[in-house]
Amino acid sequence: MSKNLTTRAEDYSKWYNELVVKADLAENSGVRGCMVIKPYGYAIWEKMQAELDRMFKETGHQNAYFPLFIPKSYFSKEASHVDGFAKECAVVTHYRLKTSEDGKSIEVDPDAKLEEELIVRPTSETIIWDTYRKWIESYRDLPILVNQWANVVRWEMRTRLFLRTAEFLWQEGHTAHATKDEAIAEAEQMMNVYADFAENFMAIPVVKGFKTANERFAGAEETYCIEALMQDGKALQAGTSHFLGQNFAKAFDVKFANKEGKQEYVWATSWGVSTRLMGALVMTHSDDNGLVLPPNLAPIQVVIVPIHRTEEQLEAISNQVGELVKQLRKLGISVKYDDRVTQRPGFKFAEYELKGVPVRLAIGPKDFENGTYEVARRDTLSKEIVSKEGIVEYIQNLLEEIQTNLFQKALDYRNTHITEVNSFDEFKEVLDSKGGFVSAHWDGTTETEEKIKELTKATIRCIPLDRIEEAGSCVFTGAPSKGRVYFAKAY
Repeated sequence: MSKNLTTRAEDYSKWYNELVVKADLAENSGVRGCMVIKPYGYAIWEKMQAELDRMFKETGHQNAYFPLFIPKSYFSKEASHVDGFAKECAVVTHYRLKTSEDGKSIEVDPDAKLEEELIVRPTSETIIWDTYRKWIESYRDLPILVNQWANVVRWEMRTRLFLRTAEFLWQEGHTAHATKDEAIAEAEQMMNVYADFAENFMAIPVVKGFKTANERFAGAEETYCIEALMQDGKALQAGTSHFLGQNFAKAFDVKFANKEGKQEYVWATSWGVSTRLMGALVMTHSDDNGLVLPPNLAPIQVVIVPIHRTEEQLEAISNQVGELVKQLRKLGISVKYDDRVTQRPGFKFAEYELKGVPVRLAIGPKDFENGTYEVARRDTLSKEIVSKEGIVEYIQNLLEEIQTNLFQKALDYRNTHITEVNSFDEFKEVLDSKGGFVSAHWDGTTETEEKIKELTKATIRCIPLDRIEEAGSCVFTGAPSKGRVYFAKAY
């Protein structure tokens, strides 16, 4: 199997696009800016979804579903929210088509105009808070801890598979609380859940922090985020959690009677991650040979390839492998035995290397006689000969080792690409030659933030939660600063 991938050094963007397609993750569809997620790519997303769903339910959340269409009037109720999404909204104006008079084409029926236009959801705060008004009367109805798995539409002009598409899959949590402190604790908790998932399942180290006013979610009072660093030195926002204050409760008149019987507005949060995580997974770990998947999210953790010349050899090998497959599956390890006779072993090796399968076993007549397997690990491309007697325990340990190794490798890269700078010349030089997070003092103004973005294309990715409060001078204006923030070019 020929991979013919552009290398990362040649053209990182092209490498990424080719890899997503050739590894059978996704492809462009007939609809501009939309993608088809193929079965192998969707299998990875399903594993992400299952793990996140488990984590959400462990923190008390329940799943629900809300309409895809939102009346346009709902958007006008929260001014900053509509302003933040107006340019990306797809609008439904009619509800029927008809055949043209000549019978050769289909056209919109002008008599079927909607009384009120509908927005195809870019996010669901407005429709959900209109619903919550009917659900909430008393403090006894709170908190509401709801999550939705859904698709959303944001009419992006420049698209790239997984990273930015006109339609994408995601989850969005929407919670309602009796107090400000409860809502803030919820927003922080969900940021920590996302960080836990990114680091322990995706093997991606993240920086936890909060966004500047300029980068906050439209309608939020505070946006918490996790930021990851890709191999090309660009940052990627891997998840966000928003403290919405009482903005949506006031916009939709959602009040509750507190314990004293007094009417108060509800406090809110929303939080979400999307199929953009698939792009993060690809760009953090993969190499010029193809995907590299952490075992915790790999649809196939172990693949076994028989090497044989005769049908008798294949039958003998298959009988032995059948027992191994049963043992591995009992331990919850996903394993595939590829006994196709339509493809040669070399083709299979290349295929599974491209698809990022963490562990590959090969067994031929000599291995069968010697009681061994050849074990190849995808992360280091190294091989070992292992006795069949201890193979199950060996594979268990190896999968854990690969998961740990991928995280450590990404962490080492991230840590060596956080660079403190103290002048704007140094800022620009590091950004252009090294990339990564540039740790710099900032005077706290939107004007400075926007000017730096205009001059360098770098944005403030986050104000780290663990930053040290220290007096300094803004890297751009020289004005007083309370501490460093992380700038980076980003996806």
